[in-house]
Amino acid sequence: MTIKTKVKDYMLLMKFTLSFTVVFSCLISYLLVPGVYFNLKMVTLLFVAGMLITGSANGINQIVEKDTDKVMKRTAKRPVASGAMSEQEAWAFVWIAGIVGVAMMWFFFNWMSALWSAFSLFLYAFIYTPLKKVNSIAVLVGAVPGALPCLIGWVAGADAHTPGGWILFAIQFFWQMPHFWAIAWVAHGDYSRAGFRLLPSEEGPTRFTAFQAVMYSLLMIPVCVLPYFFGMSGLISLWVVLLANLFMVGRCLVLLRNMDVKSARSVMFGSYIQLPIVLLALLWDKEGRLTEFVLGWF
Repeated sequence: MTIKTKVKDYMLLMKFTLSFTVVFSCLISYLLVPGVYFNLKMVTLLFVAGMLITGSANGINQIVEKDTDKVMKRTAKRPVASGAMSEQEAWAFVWIAGIVGVAMMWFFFNWMSALWSAFSLFLYAFIYTPLKKVNSIAVLVGAVPGALPCLIGWVAGADAHTPGGWILFAIQFFWQMPHFWAIAWVAHGDYSRAGFRLLPSEEGPTRFTAFQAVMYSLLMIPVCVLPYFFGMSGLISLWVVLLANLFMVGRCLVLLRNMDVKSARSVMFGSYIQLPIVLLALLWDKEGRLTEFVLGWF
């Protein structure tokens, strides 16, 4: 086995792309804290710690689900499921990565962000993962560790639990519902064969599921205006965020009307666009600086 192959296996074990998107939310949330601005050293440390913690959680997920991963087309090539990596090697990696990542958060940032990181890892790996085969409430449970990176990033920068962190947590929490239900709709056949129960309806992709996606996308609208009213961002980002959320509501309404995989895939890819736009808009207009600059020209 070559070094290149081994590196690829570890990237698959930690779900590198997924981990990167999760850590992206954490970094943006950190930079949104008033008085915190880009510092290469601190941003790099937060990125590395976040990747280790998220990678550890994703690795445990693959170890626990190795048998179900084997029967799903989209996951059969994962290293533990395919036999490319032993369980012992995978366990060694996830323990080292998780402990080092949490220790980095404690040492370089603060104990609160470290404890939230450890809690997020535990909740995702040992509660959400087995719950996926028991009840569809697993999606709501999984949305908590899915949104905690925003709170972790904010607490790491603010050294306190102030409203901004909880607002960012809420934004990412509600975003995950239409996002994940769209994925579960598209991959329903695979998930059903593996015994996962991830859609709101026991009958699979139904109008009830589409209606739930619409409801949660609508809930994001009032939540996403909170950064403006709490002084985290300005008027320009408010309008950008509102338009991004209306875009998602529109896609979910199309799913409700058409009830097909094509529309679900549209919601899925639309959500990948929506969240970065929302977070980057808030960052660019941090504390209304972009708004002040633009309005200064008039």
